[in-house]
Amino acid sequence: MAQLYDRYSPIVYSVALRVLGDTAAAEDILQEVFLQLWRDPGLFDCSRGNLGAWLAVISRNRSIDALRKRKPETDPSEVLLSVEPDFAGEAERSQAMQKVRGVLNQMPPAQRSALEMAYFQGLTHTEIASKTGEPLGTVKTRIRSGLLALRKAFGT
Repeated sequence: MAQLYDRYSPIVYSVALRVLGDTAAAEDILQEVFLQLWRDPGLFDCSRGNLGAWLAVISRNRSIDALRKRKPETDPSEVLLSVEPDFAGEAERSQAMQKVRGVLNQMPPAQRSALEMAYFQGLTHTEIASKTGEPLGTVKTRIRSGLLALRKAFGT
């Protein structure tokens, strides 16, 4: 478990931090995700993908849940970020992010925007449709197509 934590905690933490924008809340999500993995490792199905991606999705979902539950407590400008450097992991993440940015930049703006609202702002498909004025089916198709393009780029 220590090896799994050392390898995947930066991914889980960075996803939570990106969604929540709060280091303490991101640390709580990090702890919850690894406790879930510890208590019930059978939830992970290796035939459906790799562990890192699964943990990132779990982290994102828990972060969005936490974001929806909390009330604004502090001004975002008052939040301090503190991250220990992990240069090897950072290099891998940097390469992956370059690949993601490249795929996103090739997408039509409406598709890219729908993906960003869903994954970085935590909006539901219905909320995105309402915000953009597009039909719900169109939003779902754009997000699905974008995810397929990203999956293809990563060969998974």
